[in-house]
Amino acid sequence: MVDRFSLQDRVAVVTGASRGIGRAVAVELAGAGARVYCVSTKAGGCDDTVAACAAAGGEASAIVADVAQPEQVETMAKTVLGEAGRLDVLVNNAGITKDGVFLRMSDADFDAVLAVNLRGAFLVCRAFARPLMKAGHGRIVNVGSVVGLSGNAGQANYAASKAGLIGLTKSLAQELGSRGVTVNLVAPGFITTDMTASLSDAVRSSLQGRTALGRFGSPDDVAAAVRFLASDAGAYVTGQVLVVDGGLAM
Repeated sequence: MVDRFSLQDRVAVVTGASRGIGRAVAVELAGAGARVYCVSTKAGGCDDTVAACAAAGGEASAIVADVAQPEQVETMAKTVLGEAGRLDVLVNNAGITKDGVFLRMSDADFDAVLAVNLRGAFLVCRAFARPLMKAGHGRIVNVGSVVGLSGNAGQANYAASKAGLIGLTKSLAQELGSRGVTVNLVAPGFITTDMTASLSDAVRSSLQGRTALGRFGSPDDVAAAVRFLASDAGAYVTGQVLVVDGGLAM
């Protein structure tokens, strides 16, 4: 029986792969058979991810690139295409937060978050769009957030970037669909990562109480959703927002 969730011999790029959701996604794809290029902003930032991919039985390489810098994105794309000859799966996970009350949020903090979370995804998609279209197949999976659907006090910049990413996803799905490329977005809720590790016990308990499942999710929960959309099992799914939040935003 054919395993429709297999990614055997496919080439994948995962941005923001040094930790958290990005690392889990890279390991999930590598374990499914993909050759994974793990992107982070610092040299050595993805060494642990590459090792974890190897432990999962896959092949991975690290690339240093800041997705907010067009020249670095182009260089990263040339490296991947030069070595692998193609791309099958692109996961835009790179993201930052600079939280603050709206009235006190600086222009710099607003712009910085949009530059990475939204413009960065646009730049990476653009860098790989032509080879994906030329191949006549491919998967783009953007990692958003439930706050892009609901908003969140103290995160006007982050919520705006993730809401914009939904619009980008749906627009690219319409533009690239005729060439066999699907574009979807996974919207995690509260996931156990570095971003949630600093929450107090009281806040953590309150947030868990707002989810139907009564707990935070794990990066692996998100990675499993990404794998589905990246695989043949998700071949007829495009332009969609797959919410992975334990029932938080329903």
